[in-house]
Amino acid sequence: MKIGIVNDLPLAVEALRRALAARHDYEVLWVAQDGQQAVDFCTAQRPDIVLMDLVMPNVDGIEATRRIMAKAPCAILIVTVDVGANAWRVYEAMGAGALDAVDTPSLSGPDANKSIATLIAKIDRIAALVTERNAPGAAAPRSATNRDTPLVAIGASAGGPAALATLLAGLPKDFPAAIVIVQHVDAAFAAGMADWLNQQSALPVRIASEDDRPQAGVVLLAATDDHLHLKLPNVLGYTNVPAETPYRPSVDVFFHSVVARWPARAIGVLLTGMGRDGAIGLKAMRTKGYHTIAQDEATCAVYGMPKAAAALDAAAAILPLPRIAAALATAIGTR
Repeated sequence: MKIGIVNDLPLAVEALRRALAARHDYEVLWVAQDGQQAVDFCTAQRPDIVLMDLVMPNVDGIEATRRIMAKAPCAILIVTVDVGANAWRVYEAMGAGALDAVDTPSLSGPDANKSIATLIAKIDRIAALVTERNAPGAAAPRSATNRDTPLVAIGASAGGPAALATLLAGLPKDFPAAIVIVQHVDAAFAAGMADWLNQQSALPVRIASEDDRPQAGVVLLAATDDHLHLKLPNVLGYTNVPAETPYRPSVDVFFHSVVARWPARAIGVLLTGMGRDGAIGLKAMRTKGYHTIAQDEATCAVYGMPKAAAALDAAAAILPLPRIAAALATAIGTR
């Protein structure tokens, strides 16, 4: 795996080099000292993954992520000192297309080995996503008459936080459907992301807990690395099955549970993201007769998951992001 390092601090670069040296299948392709240099290097020699610092002079990690995803898209892992203290910057970077975030590893001290192992685990997880992304690769919706609360099931990955903020900001405070979101995000960031989305939305947003029940006008966000699913009709739970999937939490797992157990109307929405997670589940939702929507290529930070859904004819509607909220309001019947 070819890796690009973006960091202006020599000590941090050295720590990353030492951490990566333990793996013979990792190759440091280049080191950039600021965001603009990273964009140039990605354009000239695109790596499999970029380890991106957040705070740098000139062009910071957020803007560099945005420019790389526009000019030379590749997998980006935020690696910065004290991710927790930079949570808001992390969410912005993930909204621009970064996949995950981790603290810069230590060169010495009692936590050095643990921090290196955490970094390597994050890289391996993203490597699995990249491998699946590069691997080779319907019934019409029906109107439902069930009067129970309808459900909007949303899946997102790279670029998802910003897309979710846009979508939720477009929904009215009296939106009469339950909303459940599965965003590929580390459990450490889920609660903070829910708080951040809550500030963008007229609807309350919070993390989904075991045994939660979706309810009209409330947005629930998957909160752990385990998969959120409907374990009973109208009752949410978490499961580690399937354990082998690189997508955690998995959109497909949740969409399939909706098909199997949700007792009322449902709408499936697949937003920006790398890979193919959610495409098969969205197809299953459409086949059952649920309305399905995928984000269009022009407005995606990463056109992977919606592209896979389009290839399967899983989406009854393919829409630009700014139109999805209005389409949901129409489909649910808030006219």
